[in-house]
Amino acid sequence: MTDLSAFPITRRWPAAHPDRLQLYSSPTPNGVKVSIMLEEIGLPYEPHRIDIGADETWTEEFLSLNPNGKIPAIIDPEGPGGKPLGLFESGAILLYLAEKSGEFLPRDPALRYETVQWVFFQMAAVGPMFGQLGFFHKFAGREIEDKRPLERYRSETKRLLGVLEKRLDGRQWIMGGEYSIADISLLGWVRNLIGFYGARELVEYDTLENVPAWLERGLARPAVQRGLEIPKRS
Repeated sequence: MTDLSAFPITRRWPAAHPDRLQLYSSPTPNGVKVSIMLEEIGLPYEPHRIDIGADETWTEEFLSLNPNGKIPAIIDPEGPGGKPLGLFESGAILLYLAEKSGEFLPRDPALRYETVQWVFFQMAAVGPMFGQLGFFHKFAGREIEDKRPLERYRSETKRLLGVLEKRLDGRQWIMGGEYSIADISLLGWVRNLIGFYGARELVEYDTLENVPAWLERGLARPAVQRGLEIPKRS
């Protein structure tokens, strides 16, 4: 049996199946990137729900795997060279799983880097900007009288949606005819923007054509539907 005792996180969240990939996550836009990817590639894994509301990401055990205190994180018992590998940052995990499985990342070097650039676009721009809009529109930021921060993130979110709208013109997926980790990285964030954050009207989402059609196609995938609910909410 695989021994994961070298990873302190397993003391708080024990592995019932240590021979499977261990996922430490929550069904947030960042978290579901990895659960969707795992469902898409069919790699056996064991999910552990990390309660963000209870500050479980700041426990000593979780920080031992991700010192930045954010979900998701994984332990792959069959990492490079057959040795267990711990990994954090959702974009890095997507790349790792794509290379491990040989799926959802083009083999052609030029197309591969083009795909990676769109994953980085999500990590560097879409995630931070959409998240800030959510804070100032839905959460505690609403109480701030100065509305300039909200307007800043609203306008930037609209601009980023415009970038996606233009990219998807004449394309089924971000990379054209092939679904990839670029799509997986973005689906949860766009869904969250108009759903959980309630910003549909704020960003004039319904004036777009390509992005809504792309989101609908993505959400229709069975693996996406499953991944959006993993780990299960309590």
